[in-house]
Amino acid sequence: MPLAEGELVVFADERFQLLQRLTPGKRLNTYWGYIDHDEVLGLEPGSMVRTSGGKKLYVFYPTVSNYILKMPRKSGIIYPKDLGIIMVWTDIGPGDRVLLGGVGSGALLIAVLRQVGTAGKVVAYDLRQDMLDCATENIKTYFGTVPSHLELKLGDIYEATGETGYNRLLLDVPEPWKAVRIADSALVPGGILCSYLPSIVQARTLTTVLQKSGSFGLIETLEVMLRQWHVEGRAVRPQHRMVGHTGFLTFARKLSGGE
Repeated sequence: MPLAEGELVVFADERFQLLQRLTPGKRLNTYWGYIDHDEVLGLEPGSMVRTSGGKKLYVFYPTVSNYILKMPRKSGIIYPKDLGIIMVWTDIGPGDRVLLGGVGSGALLIAVLRQVGTAGKVVAYDLRQDMLDCATENIKTYFGTVPSHLELKLGDIYEATGETGYNRLLLDVPEPWKAVRIADSALVPGGILCSYLPSIVQARTLTTVLQKSGSFGLIETLEVMLRQWHVEGRAVRPQHRMVGHTGFLTFARKLSGGE
């Protein structure tokens, strides 16, 4: 389908990515010169375009990874390498009901909204209105509107009483062990809890509280390392830089009737 006015695209090569919303009369400015949006409108995704300085770039619809790495942010984000594991390990799918604690700039929220689809429901808490506003703008930019299956709440996930019937609970907060009681009541039997934490000491504290609660089993903690490779002719080697530690992921399953 040809690229149309108002669509979000990414101009990219192997090292460069820049998001733009196609607008007649607008211009992409780069170190290598400019590209007029009028020259891009009507092209097929994957087309090659040249800047005024002769630099070759390709234009695509952005992936979730493209978008969240370039979107505005007021906080750190959960990176794609961790988002992928979270989505698979928690087995989030169409129609799921998901409760989030900690919205931040919206990276995790965008990934979850895509997974559950319009048949699902996502409720997300954050203590700061400016974070909710930032996430809302990023969601609007990506989806074109705020999805109807999303509810944002200004409040403390540690005190989110009354939330019940969720399949999944995702926590991006500094003291997730304070939310174990809420998790116990919010998750259905067999539901999955996931917590993202920067410190292994935090992960240990959460694991200890989960174990003592008697309401959760199959508790595991992991981290994800991402190493890309340079492959060019006979030169094949790991890239000199890699994405190492970003955070620890702790997962647990809600038991039926306690241990």
